[in-house]
Amino acid sequence: MQTVTLTSIAQPGLRLEVDNISPDRFAGKTAEQIAALHVYEGNTQHALGKFFKVEGETGATPADTRIVIKGDGTRLKYIGMRMTAGEILVEDSADMYTGAWMQGGTIRVKGNVDAFAGTGMKGGEILIDGNAGNYLGAAYRGDWRGMQGGTIRVAGNAGSDMGYFMNGGTIIVGGNADVHVATHAEGNGKIIIKGSAKSKVGGQMVGGEIYIFGGV
Repeated sequence: MQTVTLTSIAQPGLRLEVDNISPDRFAGKTAEQIAALHVYEGNTQHALGKFFKVEGETGATPADTRIVIKGDGTRLKYIGMRMTAGEILVEDSADMYTGAWMQGGTIRVKGNVDAFAGTGMKGGEILIDGNAGNYLGAAYRGDWRGMQGGTIRVAGNAGSDMGYFMNGGTIIVGGNADVHVATHAEGNGKIIIKGSAKSKVGGQMVGGEIYIFGGV
């Protein structure tokens, strides 16, 4: 597996939409071609290279490509969106929609993730060493299809509305969860909370499983 390293060289003034940071978009490209891929700061398009130094080589396929992101990632939205294979390592924290609609591969975040990580996820694995924000593995706003497959593991705590409209897959939380766990869940999804859940667990749930080791 070949590795491409993105090192932060400038922080955006607004949140940066980086859905192009994915093994599917990087595979087979040179460092110069990757730096030329677009990102959005608000409604303004920039080159990825404006914000990151790009080093290393990609594999011929997404499965052969690993991406390492160095520096503060708290303003980076949509990391690994719709990725199908390969690996992403975020050495700090990440913003919203990490691994959104992900289909395969692995994303590891050494810090925290903001809201909607793994929204609509169909496969693969997301590993979060810190805490997760609200709507983990949930449906997108106005949609009824939440997480459908894959695994999300959170070492710390999770926010509210985890597994909202969850249809499949597994979420494992090492710490505690906030309110509204697996609201409207159906299908065969599974949520394991090793700590406690605040309240409102399984509201209007019609399928799936919830295991809580602590209290409610």
